[in-house]
Amino acid sequence: MMRDQLLTAENLTPRVHSALFWTLADMFTLTKRQLRHIPRNPQELVTVTLEPVLLVVFFRYIFGGSIAVPGTSYVNYLVGGMLVMSTILGSAYTGVGVASDLQRGLVDRFRSLPMSKSAVLTGRTLADLILSTFIILVVWAVSLAIGFRPEGTAWYWLAALGILLLGSFLFSWISAFVGLSLNSVEAVTSAVSIYAFLLIFVSSAFVSPSTLPTWLSVFAKHQPVSMLINAVRGLILNQPDVSATWQAIVWCVGLLIVFIPLAVWAYERRTTR
Repeated sequence: MMRDQLLTAENLTPRVHSALFWTLADMFTLTKRQLRHIPRNPQELVTVTLEPVLLVVFFRYIFGGSIAVPGTSYVNYLVGGMLVMSTILGSAYTGVGVASDLQRGLVDRFRSLPMSKSAVLTGRTLADLILSTFIILVVWAVSLAIGFRPEGTAWYWLAALGILLLGSFLFSWISAFVGLSLNSVEAVTSAVSIYAFLLIFVSSAFVSPSTLPTWLSVFAKHQPVSMLINAVRGLILNQPDVSATWQAIVWCVGLLIVFIPLAVWAYERRTTR
């Protein structure tokens, strides 16, 4: 080999990139890592997908004959709420996964690497966002099989999907914060289940909030999950609720501004003990 073909310290040019470049590179690397784990552990995928599927089938056939809603069938009314519920339940996987990584010492390995601190959380939430997309499509297909008949245009369906993914991204960060704030996987699972079912059942998912007691109806009408449900339901039924759609977006963006820094702060606090 000729001398001028040898690579030495003098003729090597270092790869210089901005901090943003390396943050994004770390984020996508960890996203790919997390996605590779899904086919290796199919039990978790089946569990997280089967739960919303069973709930939509049970509610359709148990309550479908006893609850009347104006203007549409109960199954059409139900599916908007079930799609939002599936994203919230799917996001619980984020908090449980973060807590599990902490317990197994995996986060300590990440600390020893020259990588962005926020990439650990962002990579997981992006991977779980892709998982949520899969869950939404499965619930959508099952809903069609049990009598759901969407009336919205293709553009409305895409808009509804965008709102669902925005909500999923929000609840993944909330779940990550919970996973970093508690000390065991069991505690995280219980905490996420409590707030998830509280927000889902005290909402417009299954019945109109106007049928609830006054003190509960006020909360159910204005909380963020109801806004998400009303926005998605209006779009897929070709009855877009502009007010609910904008309120849902504002709720999600506002809460993301709060919970992303909180989750990063909680991560730094846990990893510097």
